[in-house]
Amino acid sequence: MHCAIRVCIHATHERLHPNGVSTFGTKGTRFNLERSTMTEFWKEHSRQATVEEMMLDSHAQELTLHELPEILSLLPSLSGQRVLELGAGIGRYTSHLLTQASHVTAVDFMESFVEKNRQDNSHHGNASFLQADVTKLDFPKNSFDIIFSNWLLMYLSDEELTSLTERMLGWLCPGGYLFFRESCNYQSGDCKRTFNPTHYRSSAHYSHLMTTTLREESEGAEKQVFGFDIVLNKTVQTYIKMKNNQNQVCWLLEKVGRDTACQEGFRTFQQFLDNQQYTRKGILRYEKMFGAGYVSTGGHSTTKEFVNLLNLKPGMKVLDVGCGIGGGNFYMAKAFGVEVLGLDLSANMVDIAIERSMEEKLPSVHFEVADATKREFPEASFDVVYSRDTILHIDDKLAMFKRFHSWLKPGGQVLITDYCCGEKPWTPPFQEYVKQRGYILYTPPQYGKFLQQAGFSNVRAEDRTTQFMQVIQTELERAGAMEDEFIKEFSEEDYLAIVNGWRDKLKRCKSGDQRWGLFHATRN
Repeated sequence: MHCAIRVCIHATHERLHPNGVSTFGTKGTRFNLERSTMTEFWKEHSRQATVEEMMLDSHAQELTLHELPEILSLLPSLSGQRVLELGAGIGRYTSHLLTQASHVTAVDFMESFVEKNRQDNSHHGNASFLQADVTKLDFPKNSFDIIFSNWLLMYLSDEELTSLTERMLGWLCPGGYLFFRESCNYQSGDCKRTFNPTHYRSSAHYSHLMTTTLREESEGAEKQVFGFDIVLNKTVQTYIKMKNNQNQVCWLLEKVGRDTACQEGFRTFQQFLDNQQYTRKGILRYEKMFGAGYVSTGGHSTTKEFVNLLNLKPGMKVLDVGCGIGGGNFYMAKAFGVEVLGLDLSANMVDIAIERSMEEKLPSVHFEVADATKREFPEASFDVVYSRDTILHIDDKLAMFKRFHSWLKPGGQVLITDYCCGEKPWTPPFQEYVKQRGYILYTPPQYGKFLQQAGFSNVRAEDRTTQFMQVIQTELERAGAMEDEFIKEFSEEDYLAIVNGWRDKLKRCKSGDQRWGLFHATRN
């Protein structure tokens, strides 16, 4: 795969462990050898400066026809933006970026690639072409609005990638975006290679490394810490359709200020979710209670009941916000012939959903890790926005509902179930529960008003707490019947934790603090 911004000598930036010990030390010789090897690799694969060399694939021309528009569709608006393209190669993407951006700085390590890009694209007049080693590259603070990279980071060691990530945080303006795409886990191209020094990381490895790297910036006496938040993380659909390859993965990250105190000590809300409530083990425990494929109230029974309200037809497009592990998505696709895109901020949830999708073999169902408050879709993209027990995590619900409204086609529907609350004052135990979970709760009538204010009509806001309590009781009875099985699969401690958690839900409902709402509305 392409990206040839590489190197002979390691950058001077060091990554420090929390105890202040350098991770480089005497390893410099090994790094220099790796850089030398990578340089030889790209000298071998840049002689002709062709798209086949760039992509290391004999089907490059055909792949590009489908892949290029897919990748470009995931970028934020380029209009008037200053773009840095790292690993620009011969300009496969440069020419498209130049038609919208105010300026593009296209960088690559291989002179033959840079020269070909310059020949093909310098006539645009808003481009700079730079032959440089990304490990030694530097720009002034806040130089760019968007950084774009396609097949670059897999040619960097973890130390180099951490150093580059910290520098990219400096090059980007606050609120700026980093888009990158990599080959994960295994080689994807079919080009013969005498050697292959590529680092095929897992998607989770990239996400962790990129979101845990921080940069402190000073503005006068003021100091602020910045990091990257994930806007989206998904597989490239072209490679799934054309090569049955799930290992081409892309990310869109946003540069944001960090306040770890807001996330119970975690650097991002996503890390809070994946390390607290939605650990892999925690998710599978939920599934054991809710039923196979589900992690929301009532499992398949409530899903079937509520989906029936939508009058789904074959070919309709459904967006599931907070899709969990995908049970509802698979059901809708199989029962009604709809196309479903499932979003969840929990990488652990989406990992399980993708694993299950391989078994289901439903090409009409896709999943991505995404922050629904930041993810962008063209207006009128979907027939239905569906969300089960998820919006409780979102602070500005009105803004979220306005986004839903814009994403729906005229006549489109939104259907939501969510945790709600009773009128204040709340009991101290409920206050502590809400604080510990990081929930933002409203009464069912307040929820309905938000939908009306967002522009929805025919708003139906129902307090379904009685049904919620009945479902919890049924799930508790099922848990009792499978106690031995549950303990064998998990542990007695896990069994007691989940059963006591369900009993606590009943107590909170009986006290009037916790409510459960069903919301259904349409866009005119």
